[in-house]
Amino acid sequence: MAIKALLNNFKTVDTSSLVDKVEAKLVQLLQDRKLKVGDAIPKEIELAEKLGVSRTVIREALLRLRVMGLIESKKKKGSVITSPDLFGVMSKSMNPHILDQDTLKEMFELRLVLEIGMADFIFQRITPADIAELRKIVANEPDSAHMHLFNIEHEIKFHGKLYEITGNNTMKKFQRLLLPVFDYVHHSGLLKKQLTPKKFVSHKGLVDIIEKGNPEMFRNGMRNHLASHFSRLFD
Repeated sequence: MAIKALLNNFKTVDTSSLVDKVEAKLVQLLQDRKLKVGDAIPKEIELAEKLGVSRTVIREALLRLRVMGLIESKKKKGSVITSPDLFGVMSKSMNPHILDQDTLKEMFELRLVLEIGMADFIFQRITPADIAELRKIVANEPDSAHMHLFNIEHEIKFHGKLYEITGNNTMKKFQRLLLPVFDYVHHSGLLKKQLTPKKFVSHKGLVDIIEKGNPEMFRNGMRNHLASHFSRLFD
């Protein structure tokens, strides 16, 4: 009973490591100093003195910030603030083999939002050369997405070109991030054929809309086109 009473008097132990705390302090310090991309951060010894820890702890915390893409090393300047490659960081944990069905569905839903939402950018920025390239990509595809499984190479080329046309580099990076997931889904056996006959807008149909239609028509067409993928995966 004495031992039990003694244990009850113990307070909860803070399990976060010293490096965790220093990492958080460093991020806060950089924010407080209002440092911008390209600005040099204080030297290791200055940070160690400021935070009252060893240079070894500072070095480990700085390494974490480098891995996250928040800082980088520059000759003659030491460590400087950088604009993080968000998708580069995400890609290290984006292993499709460990994504569950719900996560896969949510990623496809995110793709749906992006590719419907890119309509205005496409119509503002597309050129005749872009349309010619899209026509070349879809030349050997069927006229309508009807009871057939999509071709992963067609998907990558066609949708990749749409992301390119937007001129938005962040969206292009995100699309490249998702490619391993789509490839995994394609080869994993998750795809299922339609149980009832149903037609969906094909890539050719989307090109027709881009050439002769308007953003709203494209949004509806893309929504219908991607519904074929959802149906094969999640129905």
